[in-house]
Amino acid sequence: MSGWLDTPLTAALGCRYPIVQTAMGWVADANLVIASTRAGGFGFLAGATIAADELEGEIRKVIDATGGSNFGLNFHMFQDNAAQCVDLAIAYRLRAVSYGRGPDKATIARFKAARVLCIPTVGALKHALKAQELGADLITIQGGEGGGHTGGVPSSILLPQVLDAVKVPVIAAGGFASGRGLASALAAGAAGIAMGTRFLMTRESPTPAATLERYLKVSDPQQVRVTTAVDGMRHRMIDNPFINRLEKAGPFGRLAISLGSAWQWKQHTGMSLGHMAGVFLRALREDPAALSQVVMAANQPVLLQRSMVDGRPDEGILPSGQVAAAIGELLSCQQVIEGIAREAEQCLDALATRRSTPYSVPLGEAL
Repeated sequence: MSGWLDTPLTAALGCRYPIVQTAMGWVADANLVIASTRAGGFGFLAGATIAADELEGEIRKVIDATGGSNFGLNFHMFQDNAAQCVDLAIAYRLRAVSYGRGPDKATIARFKAARVLCIPTVGALKHALKAQELGADLITIQGGEGGGHTGGVPSSILLPQVLDAVKVPVIAAGGFASGRGLASALAAGAAGIAMGTRFLMTRESPTPAATLERYLKVSDPQQVRVTTAVDGMRHRMIDNPFINRLEKAGPFGRLAISLGSAWQWKQHTGMSLGHMAGVFLRALREDPAALSQVVMAANQPVLLQRSMVDGRPDEGILPSGQVAAAIGELLSCQQVIEGIAREAEQCLDALATRRSTPYSVPLGEAL
């Protein structure tokens, strides 16, 4: 490997390549993290969809298979077991944690004391500035091309905005799946790239074949569109009958749909009735009209489970970046990571060669 791929990301996270595998719900399990880690990338476990009584076992599985704790854990503070996620990340001295709706300064201080790096994901400049203020060690920016919850600013605009505004290393996400993408991000000043959809579409992904087939069939980036029907926030996902049904239903219709999955999620996570009741009461106090959105947000793991675990892609949600349209086959994590690294080095080598070798227009072709 040339020096092109030695970046602040590889130095901080201790991985060979500046390539991060993101924590996709029901997808980023121990096996996927093991595969991405062994291939030289940096992987995050999806702590938000791993049952509380299984989480420590998944962490230990990765440690036993890779010989260390050089991977990360993703979680959200609104989880019923958020405190458990924090405690386990610290107890096992994981290299990093990632999050969207993040912890407060006190919790971040606990991570820092334990030398666990904090890497929030943001979709807007103001959120990047806030993340730095709270103590982020690195920041992942996700452009609007990215899958799942996403902002409206494309990576080509958001990345330079954040690079100009913060002092910590920045990881680019949203629209990346190739070496050309990695080379462009590094040339712009990013420390590396993070990818979700590309790792979802690998041989080690636990996603059922029927669901993967839906991803592989995407040929037009416009088929991967944004909807606010799930919880009122921007979600980018593959169009399917379930999303169409949600969009056609009014607030009460969405509430009925979400209540239908609430009990299933409670049983999976062991969430207490008190916690569920608290979610309802807070929503009613803050905005009764938004109750359906709150319940849908709380039950997103079930909506994901239907497609990502049960193999029923028309009955759940299919978060995806637009880059799915550019992926035509399932490769192993090693093939993906090494292929991206090789292509990025070739692109950057070619750029350096062009800089040192003046370009001349053949006689007769000059304007």
